[in-house]
Amino acid sequence: MQAARTLFDAGVMTLEITLTLDGAEEAIAQVVQEAPAGALVGAGTVNTEADVDRAVDAGAQFLVTPALTASVAHAHRQDIGVLPGVYTPTEIKTAMDAGAAAVKLFPASALGPGFLRSVRDPFPDARIIPVGGVTVDTIRAYLDAGAFAVGVGGPLVGDAARPGGDLAALSRRAAEFRAALIPAPSEGDQK
Repeated sequence: MQAARTLFDAGVMTLEITLTLDGAEEAIAQVVQEAPAGALVGAGTVNTEADVDRAVDAGAQFLVTPALTASVAHAHRQDIGVLPGVYTPTEIKTAMDAGAAAVKLFPASALGPGFLRSVRDPFPDARIIPVGGVTVDTIRAYLDAGAFAVGVGGPLVGDAARPGGDLAALSRRAAEFRAALIPAPSEGDQK
């Protein structure tokens, strides 16, 4: 909860809590209850229909899967936004046809911004969110390549979600990531 508060205070208003964490449902419920207005709290690593039900019961407002699993269709039937994990153009198309709100390109670092730029040509309306290996140094390249958003885990959170984790460092990293979201001024803007 302290890491979530730190992120909210730093202006990070969309959080995913992975179901692989001990006490994930309780954490989701608590973060949803204490989140500021406009914040979104979701559940990640949603692999099965039972995972969908657990996450929805905990109050998750969106779901993220690591792959195209039965959980995607089940979430869609429950009218909750789902971001399935994809890696290929076929998976992107399959996820879009299944009604995905957006897709999680994972692991993005293995493909890079060039892949994202290329795949946007046949899928200009796809909301693609690179996840996995996105860093403060690569975030701008993904956004410039057409990413709808980016997902950042370890490079942002670090040890802050663990007992005794460094919340001050989390706050600094959050500021760095937020700053990286702002495009550099063009030459015409600098004059």
